[in-house]
Amino acid sequence: MNQESTTKVTETPPFDRSSSQDSMDELSMEDYWTELENIKKSNENRQGDPEVVVVKEPDEGELEEEWLKEAGLSNLFGESADDPQESMVFLSTLTRTQAAAVQKRVETVSQTLRKKNKQYQIPDVRDIFAQQRDSKDKSPDGSDLQSGRTDENKYQGKDDQESSRVDEDKEPVLLVPEDSPVSVTDINLEVSFAEQAVNQKESSKDKTPKIKTNDASLPSFRLPKDKTGTTRIGDLAPQDMKKVCRLVLIELTALYDVLGVELKQQKAVKIKTKDSGLFGTPLAILLEQDQKKVPGTRIPLIFQKLISRIEEGGLETEGLLRIPGAAVRIKNLCQELEAKFYEGTFNWDSVKQHDAASLLKLFLRELPQPLLSVEYLKAFQTVQNLPTKKQQLQALNLLVILLPDANRDMLKALLEFLQRVIDNKEKNKMTVMNVAMVMAPNLFMCHTLGLKSNEQREFVMAAGTANTMHLLIKYQTLLWTIPKFIVNQVRKQNIENHKKDRKAMKKLLKKMAYDREKYEKQDKTTNDADVPQGVIRVQAPHLSKVSMAIQLTEELKASDVLARFLSQESGAAQTLKKGDVFLYEIGGNIGERCLDDNTYMTDLYQLNPNAEWVIKPKPL
Repeated sequence: MNQESTTKVTETPPFDRSSSQDSMDELSMEDYWTELENIKKSNENRQGDPEVVVVKEPDEGELEEEWLKEAGLSNLFGESADDPQESMVFLSTLTRTQAAAVQKRVETVSQTLRKKNKQYQIPDVRDIFAQQRDSKDKSPDGSDLQSGRTDENKYQGKDDQESSRVDEDKEPVLLVPEDSPVSVTDINLEVSFAEQAVNQKESSKDKTPKIKTNDASLPSFRLPKDKTGTTRIGDLAPQDMKKVCRLVLIELTALYDVLGVELKQQKAVKIKTKDSGLFGTPLAILLEQDQKKVPGTRIPLIFQKLISRIEEGGLETEGLLRIPGAAVRIKNLCQELEAKFYEGTFNWDSVKQHDAASLLKLFLRELPQPLLSVEYLKAFQTVQNLPTKKQQLQALNLLVILLPDANRDMLKALLEFLQRVIDNKEKNKMTVMNVAMVMAPNLFMCHTLGLKSNEQREFVMAAGTANTMHLLIKYQTLLWTIPKFIVNQVRKQNIENHKKDRKAMKKLLKKMAYDREKYEKQDKTTNDADVPQGVIRVQAPHLSKVSMAIQLTEELKASDVLARFLSQESGAAQTLKKGDVFLYEIGGNIGERCLDDNTYMTDLYQLNPNAEWVIKPKPL
């Protein structure tokens, strides 16, 4: 085995470090090629040829047309059931770079449709964005949410100076001991990432950045404290999350456009897949099967069990994840699991720790579509082409948000498990780079895409995908955050849509001969009728104390509000503890948002004075 893997490395052309963003040591490279060799041997022992997902080569303009549909802007290039007024509201909240990304795609689609002599009228892109600019100019709002780039001037210079300074400081650093302290850089979530990139490009035109990173010298990033609270994936209501995904797609595209990196989504042609079973079964079907056994399950039970089995053997085992189980034994275990897992008769004592690790990786590889999705797999790979680690992190943040829920949940469980393995690196000898090298082929070189490449391309893949895997593991606590500028754009859309709805309601009431002044007066005072100024009323329908008026102070946090309610629980309800229920901001300029403990209530109240405040459990 070792002899074969060594031969593999020797036969490969010398690795060109100058063409890679990361300096890979020989051991790390050996880990990667050894894993590829193990995968090939594993495939030889599997029965039958795996189904291949055919990636369709799009026609001219087809990708852009699909992109606009995903962004909710299909009515910009033809007939659509979408509300055109809603699209104009959406466009009015975009930043300059986001608007430029949309405009570029609309122009491409318009030109393509004209070539095809479509019968319906194609709107001139200049007219669309002229309306958008007029909408912004005439906005009576004047609030901090006026556009997605509200605080650009306020924060942009500071952020770019800091970013530039950090990059300059890090350039002379070549190799740092792994445990050496590194400077910590705040990630600015208040300003569009693409807008930050524009500013950084303009401020560093005369500089030639040197990009070098190794296992130890990745910069340390953190989220700055936000008094209105950090929003994470899962905190927003579905209707707002839909708006978030549309904005994130546009923002990701704008970021790649600004940095001159091609971002092409792929589209898989549907193929026949298994409708039951474990290995090679679509995630959606796996979860459907599992939810019949365990309602509310969000991560496949087989995946959870394999991780548990690995952890039962202890995470201090040397070479964990790197050393494979015997190929023939893995094949037999797969067949047994398929027959006995759901029956509950499978003997887990027969599964050795390295076998469980091999089965876990096999499960990932045999998903009919990659865990990182067919649509965005190439986008994850091209993250390595972005100039700075900060921009790579920003792109990964946006890509994680765009993943389907099931894929994202499973990716989170995988990354958390990998971090637990790395936490035991002193004994298991698996550093973050070792783990990244071993896991990258299992996530990126997916058999379902029918990837065939030469040796040189494999070297590029090794460096790039391992780099992306490294970033996913190291920065996983940051990647599930929804940037504040995106949430602010959603708030702005909601404000504008509420205005539209209120106008329609007032018009209807006038037609019905209601007293308009009386309606407006009632509408204005509804929220404040029974609550004095500076006080919020919090509802808690699931607790003993179902309602409480709470005085706002500068230091009052969401955790303090929860503590007051939970301290008054009695009887059976006393079993409720922090983490069982959460404080929500509902209505006003947001659909629904779960607040993190460190949200300052006065600051949030000023941002959304018309919200209601409710304590309740998080939905499954």
